[in-house]
Amino acid sequence: MLKVLIVDDDEVDRMAVRRSLNTSDMNITLLEASDYLEAMDFLEDTSFDCVFLDYRLPGKDGLALIQEIRATGNKVPLVVLTGQGDEQIAVELMKAGASDYITKSRINSELLSKTIKNVVRIYKAESQIELFNKQLIETNEQLKRKNEELEEKQRQIHLQNIKLLEAAELKSKFLATMSHELRTPLNAIMAFSQMLIRKTKEKLSASEADMLERVYNNGKNLLALINDILDLSKIEAGGLQLSPEEFDIAQLVKMTTDELRALAEQKQISLNIFLNIQSYKIINDRTRVRQVLVNLISNAIKFTETGGVTIQINEIYPDRLVIAVKDTGIGIASEDLRHIFEPFRQINQSNSRPYQGTGLGLAITDSLVKMMNGCIYVKSELGNGSEFSFELPRSL
Repeated sequence: MLKVLIVDDDEVDRMAVRRSLNTSDMNITLLEASDYLEAMDFLEDTSFDCVFLDYRLPGKDGLALIQEIRATGNKVPLVVLTGQGDEQIAVELMKAGASDYITKSRINSELLSKTIKNVVRIYKAESQIELFNKQLIETNEQLKRKNEELEEKQRQIHLQNIKLLEAAELKSKFLATMSHELRTPLNAIMAFSQMLIRKTKEKLSASEADMLERVYNNGKNLLALINDILDLSKIEAGGLQLSPEEFDIAQLVKMTTDELRALAEQKQISLNIFLNIQSYKIINDRTRVRQVLVNLISNAIKFTETGGVTIQINEIYPDRLVIAVKDTGIGIASEDLRHIFEPFRQINQSNSRPYQGTGLGLAITDSLVKMMNGCIYVKSELGNGSEFSFELPRSL
């Protein structure tokens, strides 16, 4: 049901409008006001779908009433009723905010019905547009606030990244400095202990000789750990440079395996090599390839108690080969596989773990393989051994 207000000081004119609306096909509730003040009271207390407004009102005319209604923010459709010859005035009323105008002499049921439907339809459309624009403004404001929050977070992340980079650089410099400082006295300890072993071995008791051997061997182990830390610090600081050269990969694998064979013999496990490539010549950093092999083969031996370790070279493409190190050792749980190439990461972190080390070997290996334009993979199952394989290009 539509609610309509008729504002006119002439009873006859109001009756004409009322009669026409009552005979229309619309369901309408009518209220009437005879002057400006009564009309404003109605508009303050009641929400209308349409207002028919006489232009010539006592006290204030229709133009003043329209301006005041619009000034309050009320956008109810206003249809002005004018006398004959007031078309120019009607145009001014439209500019002031009227929705339409009708000459009183033309009032009839069909025209009023058509006019109400038209202005109400336009009013609803404009209201929807206004609501949409309001929602759009609110959405834009929310997006603006979100963007400001994101920009602030990005700024904080950027500052945090700068701090992290600075901390990483300081850490790398510290590790490099400490590694150099530790190596000097350690080399002296190893040299003196080796000299004592060589020159006084026959004069020492078995326990004294054993103690010197332990000093020397522990020095070697400590030096290897320091070298790992130094390599890691160089890699992180971007200071490690490769030195490509042509060499025989099969010869390097055999030589490296033979150097580590004593470790396997001590544990009574097998150590075998299989070569499945046509050409053994590659161009890469021989020292760093050997370092990768030592890390992978010594790890495989360390974590294998029964069975053995197999090293295999395969040619997967004419310009790429893959070296796989497979063992029958303790294996790695699936949930731990994603962490094994992280620095200082060991699966068993407790002080009582049976396998010692810094946890740097695989992290260094991963970094070195990537530096040599290669990639490294691991397949493992807890209790069923592991297979580490790395691809390398034939020419760096």
